[in-house]
Parts: sequence; C-alpha cells; structure tokens
Amino acid sequence: MRDLHVLMLSVHGLVRGHAPELGRDADTGGQTLYVIELAKALGRHPRVERVDVLTRLVDDPAVAPDYAVPQEPLDARARLVRLPCGPRRYLRKESLWNHLDQLVDRAIGYLREQPRLPDVIHSHYADAGYVGVQLSQLLGIPLVHTGHSLGRCKRGRLLALGRKEAAIERQFNFARRIAAEEEVLAHVSLVVTSTLQESQAQYGLYDNHQPGRTVVIPPGTDTSRFAPPGRAPVPPHVPAMVDRFFSQPKKPLILAICRPEMRKNLRRLVEAYGTSPELRERANLAIVAGNRDDIRDCDEAQAEVLKDLLLDVDRHDLWGSVALPKHHHPDDIPALYRLAAQRRGVFVNPALTEPFGLTLIEAAASGLPVVATHDGGPRDILAHCENGVLVDPLDAADIARGLLAVVGDARAWQRYARRGVAGVANHYTWDAHVDKYLGALDRVIRRSRKLVRRERVAQQPAPMPFVQRLLVSDIDNTLVGDHAGLAELVRVLRARPRSCGFGVATGRHLPSALEALRQARVPQPDVLITAVGSEIHYGPELRPDSGWRRHIQHLWRRDALAALLAGVPGLTLQSPDQQSDFKLSFDVDLDAAPDLAALEARLRAARLHANLILSHDAYLDVLPVRASKGQAIRYLAYKWGLPLRAFLVAGDSGNDLEMLVGDTLAVVVANHSAELESLRGHDQVYFAEARYAAGILEGMAHYGFAWQPARALHTEAA
Repeated sequence: MRDLHVLMLSVHGLVRGHAPELGRDADTGGQTLYVIELAKALGRHPRVERVDVLTRLVDDPAVAPDYAVPQEPLDARARLVRLPCGPRRYLRKESLWNHLDQLVDRAIGYLREQPRLPDVIHSHYADAGYVGVQLSQLLGIPLVHTGHSLGRCKRGRLLALGRKEAAIERQFNFARRIAAEEEVLAHVSLVVTSTLQESQAQYGLYDNHQPGRTVVIPPGTDTSRFAPPGRAPVPPHVPAMVDRFFSQPKKPLILAICRPEMRKNLRRLVEAYGTSPELRERANLAIVAGNRDDIRDCDEAQAEVLKDLLLDVDRHDLWGSVALPKHHHPDDIPALYRLAAQRRGVFVNPALTEPFGLTLIEAAASGLPVVATHDGGPRDILAHCENGVLVDPLDAADIARGLLAVVGDARAWQRYARRGVAGVANHYTWDAHVDKYLGALDRVIRRSRKLVRRERVAQQPAPMPFVQRLLVSDIDNTLVGDHAGLAELVRVLRARPRSCGFGVATGRHLPSALEALRQARVPQPDVLITAVGSEIHYGPELRPDSGWRRHIQHLWRRDALAALLAGVPGLTLQSPDQQSDFKLSFDVDLDAAPDLAALEARLRAARLHANLILSHDAYLDVLPVRASKGQAIRYLAYKWGLPLRAFLVAGDSGNDLEMLVGDTLAVVVANHSAELESLRGHDQVYFAEARYAAGILEGMAHYGFAWQPARALHTEAA
C-alpha cells in the first residue's frame, strides 16, 4: 500500500536530477547526490506515494537553464520542486540566510495548493534545517534532519589550522549556522547520521543533542554506475584527461576527487606525496578538484586552494607526476575510479573532517582500495569493508605511509580491492538504506500521530494550513468582560472544525495574554498577535513568526526613538514588562502631551519612523512602521493564502482600528471606545448591540460566519 508522502528540503547549491554538477563549487557536492539518489530510491519503494525535493529556483545566465525550471520529475513518484527565494541569481550558501524566511512563506504557499500535507519533512544541512523547523512547527509535521557537515566541527578544524576567528566568521557565518543547528536539534524528531562517530563525537559537541533521537543509516551507492574494470570499460578520453600531465602514465594512480575546499586538506596530500621519494617513484597523483576555466574566476576560497596547490606542486617540483585536470563530466567519475583500479592505484580522502565519505563507497564498489582520514565516516566504512588504511589528516608522513602500504604491497592491494566490492554489496546499497530509513520514519510518524490525537482530545489548536476561516478578537473588553457571553463563545470555539481557526490580537505581551486566556478558560488560539501587532506566535509550541520579525525591522531604531520621546511632556514610559524589542509603550496625559500630528512631526524632523497608536485616550504605543494589528492580519492573509474576507475581526478600541477597516469582516462590540465611532457606516464594519463576547457572536451571525470551510484543500492526517 502506498501511503507515505515525504517532503525533503535541500536549499543550497545547484540541484538537478540528471548529470549533477558535482564539484562545480563548494556547495554542489556529495549532499546533492545523496538527496537526489535517496529521493529516487524512495520513489521506487512500493510503500511511498510521493517524494518532493524542495530547493531554490535559480534563474541566472551564469548557470544552466535547468535550475530555473519550477518542477522536474526524478521518478514516477519523486520530483524536484524549485521555489524562488531571494535574488534570481545563484548565491553561495553563506549568503542565503537572510532569504530563508521568504522560502518558508513560499513553501507554505506551495503546500497549501497540494492535495494533502506531507507525513514528514526531511531537511538537509543547517540552512534547510532552519526552514524545516519553521515548517514543522507551523504545519504540525514531524521533522527529520541530516546535517551532512556540522558548523562546530568545521569551525574547530579551521581554528586548529591557525585561521583567525573573525576571518572565518566573515567567510562562513558560523554564528548563524551553529545557532540554526542548535535550534534544529532542540526541535527535531529524528536525526539521521551516516556513522556512529558522527552521531556521538560530532553531534555530541551541541548543547541540544539528544542521542535517543539519532539513528545511524549509512548511505547507499548506485552499483549500476560503479563497478570494477572487468565489468565496465574505461572510455579513451578518461585516461587522456590525466595522462597528458604524466611523464610515466602507466604507474599506479593515486586518485583524489573532491571540491577545492580547505577542509579537503589537498595541500597536505601534495606535501605527503612531494616529501616521499619512494611514493613519487612508485605512483602518479591525480587531483580532480571541480571544474574551472580560469582560477581567477573562481570564488575566493576555491581560488586560494587551487593557487596553493599549483605553488606546492612547483615547490616540490612535481611536474610530470601530478595531474590537475581543469574539466571533467559527472559521467567521467566512475571511469576515473576504474582507471585507478586498472593501474593498481588507490583512492585517497585526506579531509580534515568527513561526516561520511560517499566517494569512498564509490571507489570500493569500483574495486579500488582506499586511504582515508581517521576522522568521521571513514572509520565505519573501513570497519565494514576492510578495504584500506586510515591515516591522520594532520600528519603528511602518516598519509604517505598509508598510501605506500597499499600501492607498495601487491597482495594487500588485491585483498583490499576484493573486500571493497563485497563490502559495498553487503552494507551500502540503496535498498538497504531505504528499508532502514522507512522503519525509522514509521516510528517518528506513529509518535507524531499519537501526539496529534492527544492534542485533539485536549482541544489544542490545529495547524494553520487547514484553516480556511479565521476569527480574530481583541482580548480585553472584547473577548472577556461578560461571563455568560464568553461561555457561549467558548462552547462554539471548542466545537469548531479544523478548517475554522481562532486567533487573538491584543496589546498585551505574550505571557500576559496567555495568562488572561487561561484565567478566562479560553482555548489556546491557533495564532496570537500580541504587543499591538509587533509579535506573532502559532500553536501549542508558541512558535514565533521570524519572517514577521524580519519584516517589521524596516526603518526601526528603537533606542533613538526612546531617547527622543523621553523628553516629551505628557508621556510617561510604562513599566519594563510593557516594553519589547519592537514596542515602546507610554501613559499619556492628554492635557500636557502633544497631539499625534505634532509627535509625528518631531519624528520626521529627527528622521525617525514609527507607527504611533493612541488607545483609550490614555496609552500610546510606538511600533515599527510596518507593525500593527491590521498589518499583522494582512501579513497572515498573504502568508497563509487566505482572502481578507476569510477573517472576522472583533475589537473595541483605537489599537484595533487598522484591523477593522478594509476587506476584513469587522465587528465592533457595543462597549467600544469613542475613538471607533468614526467607523460607523463603513462597509463591512458591523456595530453590535451586544457587549463583549456576546457582541462577537452577534457579529458572526450577522456575517453568516458559520463554521464551514470556504473550500476543502486538505485531507486531515490520520
């Protein structure tokens, strides 16, 4: 029975289903291949109904037009979905952070158009994890995460190499990346790692690591592409690619294939080769490090690695013994492994840190022994396959020793080659990976569905994607104030279907709003707009909407505004618990204070910008220009794809005014402040005769705001 829908997130790099441009840059490597191969393998499994891989749409003449295609089939039941996020041009992953909130919104819009929501979200790398956490909490879907590499580990290795902390922070944005990784680990239902070492030693560096939520599932490899030389030919152009560099091309071939990154430790590999006369005598070295036309056109980090390699080759006088080809096609990689195996060579991965090491599996399947870093995944791979030697990546002499132990011993070479092919067949097929993966997902989904059932019994809020109509009310003097009317409204709220949501919009801060609702025995809302519209939170976990926070930062200079308004007569700053990052609140003496027009003139003169909201003729809230209850309502309409007429809003005072005008269905309760009288006679503003919650119910009856969905877009999760 096909019943499982998986949404994968892999944000950075260049992702396509055919001929992946592995090694093109630092962002298009093993992760890209893993995600695509996993999606295809899942799509072939009889239990899987659908797999969507969500990535960033790139419309840039500098890259292939494939990456601007909104959807690309990977298999009969798997596809790539590309969504716009930030500029149209291609960006390196460190430059994507400021655009990820937009991708959250775009993903929500995409998912609302689908027949049903996915059963699980699987994010890959920290940037996708940032998106995944928000989608998981907003949609009520469990999150699975694969890190591929971890910020704390990479940062530590670079510092150990003597890099300056400030310099690597500018280049790699580690603070933001590590914070995102910690947030993922705090929320995630399952972390998939490739090795036990990754699970324990690498994730163990994180404060929020939870070992009980981690499972080790080694990746698979496509053995139809990778096979020993006797089973598949080596096309003539592949040896020509490297042999033109060699004075003695028939020597055993030491082969390295990776991106030109500092983490890959290629300089120490060249040092190991260049300082070992015996190794130079016995073998040639080929380093296939991405594609380039001109090193000067590469990004700064890659250019630095490549220039250093050329200088090191020259320093050790390795011309005629080292190949650094400029171009290769993805389809050339299997043939390069076979060529090295044919020449009784060795594959080497000297990386400073290696979470897994997919190239080691590919080499093993090709009958090519390996020498690899003792850090991370290679430990597990060699323990399973027994097909090579582990070395210290910081010790050039140890790397040389490991290489000589393979190319200098014919019997050992034959034994390693044979064991590698058998080891991959026994431990690293995609079928085996998918079976274990689906077993782990089943456990996650069962736990999630039990939690959903418990929450429904407790009448907890439903996820926003199911909401087609939304009642949003102020709390004080609107929702609360009359016990009988509120009791009737609460009864209606508790009986509502998932398609009908409930929210509050209040001047209170979040803790105060929650306490007021608790005391009034009001069910927890699906969405809480608090602090006069400067904060938005969702659901049981009270997830803050970080996209809203980023949106309202525009032109906001809180400290300068506080300093300017501190000396204004008639304004008294309220207690600290009434202030927040995006709100300044004052008590107002109308006899002494300037009117709003005069205050706005003062702000303009100081080149400051704010939204000034006066309520009850006694309180002044100073907010960002983009923040208010009304603007928050409109943001929700955009984010969740709801027309404004799907919102019934109820209020009683001036700080409700913006949400009561426009295309929303508005209710003004009978006990309203005089400042709302100006709305009488407006279209879609109903002045109730009843007070407080009874007035809300009267407004619902007036508009025919019954608890039925406008249209059914989703089926509920089982």
